[in-house]
Amino acid sequence: MYKKYFGCAKLSREIFYRGDTMKVTTEFRNGILFVRLSGDLTKDTVSILNDKVTNLVNRAGIRHVVFNVEALNSIDYKGISTLLYNYEIVKRNDGNVFLCGGNEKVDNILKYNHVFKYISEISSELCALNLMKG
Repeated sequence: MYKKYFGCAKLSREIFYRGDTMKVTTEFRNGILFVRLSGDLTKDTVSILNDKVTNLVNRAGIRHVVFNVEALNSIDYKGISTLLYNYEIVKRNDGNVFLCGGNEKVDNILKYNHVFKYISEISSELCALNLMKG
């Protein structure tokens, strides 16, 4: 599906679960790590993001990350801290972090906590692909 739609090869895709409240799906395409979050990103579930995504970004020196929060129901301070920590790692790698797909509730929390001062908001994953190409 992705190969046809985006015209590029899908290099990897992994799914990580943490109980019934959090799901993280990752995919690496064209030098960009796409991280799709669903459920609740809270102090109780943030460890899955730290264990899998943050460690991967840190170890592999990934330069571009897109967090898709379309299916995210809620986020707390610990979840926001983890997103910002990933931002710091990627910035050290001279890269970019984007956030897309936010619903009104999550967007309001992220705006209130000034997350968009650091992480750029884009409309979709396709926009990120196009932005990184050009």
